[in-house]
Amino acid sequence: MQINQKQGFTLPELLMTAAIMGYALSCVLAAFIGCVTLNAVSRDLSIATTHAEFILESVRNTSFATISSGITAGNWNWSTANVTAQGLNAMKNESTSVAVSGTTLLDVTVTISWTDVPGRSRTKTLRTLISS
Repeated sequence: MQINQKQGFTLPELLMTAAIMGYALSCVLAAFIGCVTLNAVSRDLSIATTHAEFILESVRNTSFATISSGITAGNWNWSTANVTAQGLNAMKNESTSVAVSGTTLLDVTVTISWTDVPGRSRTKTLRTLISS
């Protein structure tokens, strides 16, 4: 009497397993790429906030009488090269603009603009009030 035992997997079983594994790996890879992109976006937002805080501290360390004239003259409106010259790491196409309103109580607004990893234009704005 001859016993016929099957050992191993059939070709359709192996192809189905390979297809399932390929699909699972592509989902994991897509999630990983999404996480890397979100990490870069979050990092850029943190850098923009740090740059805005740096500028606000620079404005606060200026005498009150010269803050408005300095902002109007564009002393803190920086391009990417100006940001790098301050010892900061500039982001892609970064620019800063500073605006002021008021006389005895100054409302100072700092806006940081840059191009994000996916290519979107982003801005971060910080405001503070400065009194004499």
